[in-house]
Amino acid sequence: MNNSHYRTFLRLMPALCLTVAVHAGAQASTLGTIKSRGTINCGVSEGLKGFSDKDKQGRWSGFDVDFCKALAAAIFNDANKVRYIPLSATDRFRALRSGKVDVLSRNSTWTFEREAKLGLLFVGVNYYDGQGFMVLRRPKITSALELNGASICVQSGTTSRLNLADYFRVNSMQYKEIAVANLAEAKAHLDSGKCDVLTADQSALFAERLKLKKPGDAMIMPDVISKEPLGPLVRSDDLTWFNIVKWMNFALINAEELGISKATLKETAASTKPIIRRFNGREANFGTLIGLDNAWAMRAVAAVGNYGEIFKRNVGANSPLAIPRGLNQLWNQGGILYAPPLR
Repeated sequence: MNNSHYRTFLRLMPALCLTVAVHAGAQASTLGTIKSRGTINCGVSEGLKGFSDKDKQGRWSGFDVDFCKALAAAIFNDANKVRYIPLSATDRFRALRSGKVDVLSRNSTWTFEREAKLGLLFVGVNYYDGQGFMVLRRPKITSALELNGASICVQSGTTSRLNLADYFRVNSMQYKEIAVANLAEAKAHLDSGKCDVLTADQSALFAERLKLKKPGDAMIMPDVISKEPLGPLVRSDDLTWFNIVKWMNFALINAEELGISKATLKETAASTKPIIRRFNGREANFGTLIGLDNAWAMRAVAAVGNYGEIFKRNVGANSPLAIPRGLNQLWNQGGILYAPPLR
C-alpha cells in the first residue's frame, strides 16, 4: 500500500467502522428487542377464517397465528408470548418496515418487487396458493372465460388487482373493477349484488364463502390464474432474525416429513436416528448458531404440531374450510412442499 492509498484508508476508516457497527447492531437487535420486551409483535390479517381470526373472547387462532406461536415457543418456551397486530393489505408492509411488527405472518405473496423495492425478505413458502374467482351460483357459468363484462370486487393493495387486469387483457375481455378495502367489504358487495364476482387467493375465497348469507349458493370456480406463494416475511436488515424465522418454517415442514408430531414427542426424544437427534437438539449445536438453545424446534412442535397438523387443524380436513392439501402436500407425497435439512 503506498502513502496515498494509506491516507485514503485512514480517512475512510471511521465510516467503515461505523458501517460495520451499524450492521452488527442491526443483526443483534430484533431478537434482543423481543427478549427484552417479552413478546413477539406479529402482524396478521384483520380477520381471515382459518388463517388469522379472533374470537369473541379476543383469542387469536389460525394457520398464520400458529406460526407466530411456534416462534414464541422456540424463543420463550411459551407459545402465548405473542402480541397480534391486525393489519390491512395496504398497511402490512409499512408496519413491518417501520418496526411496528417483528414478523409479518399474513397471507402475503412473495414477489420480486416486495423484496427488491421494499427492503423485505420472505423466509420461504408455507402455503402455495393461486388466485381464483367466486360467484353466486349461476348454472350457465362454468369458467372464468365466461366472465366478460362482469363487475368484479378485488382488494386494494394486493397482487390480485394486477393479476386480474393481466388475465382479462390476455383473454381480450372487459370487466368493471370494484376496488374494496378488505375482504369483508368484498363479501358484503357480493351478497348485495353490487359485484358479480369476488376474486382473491383461493384460500381466502374458501374462508369468505363461509361468511356469505347463503354459502351453498356460492361457487369457487376451478380456474387458477396466478401463482401465489405465501409466506412469512421480515425486514432485510437482520440476518440472525431472518435465519430464526426462516428455519422455523423449515423445521415445521421437516417435522412432518420425519414423523415428529405432538403425538410422537416421547418417541422422538428417545430416538437414536442422527437426523432426529439433530432436530431435537441432542446432537450438534444448531440452536446456538441462531441465538437460541438447541431444543427450539422441539418446543415449537410441542406447542403447535408439525406443518401437517397445523394445516389439517386450521384450514384442512378438520376445519370448516376443508381445503384440500393439493400442492401443499410434502414433496414425497404428491405435493411440492420441501424444506432444506437441519444438518
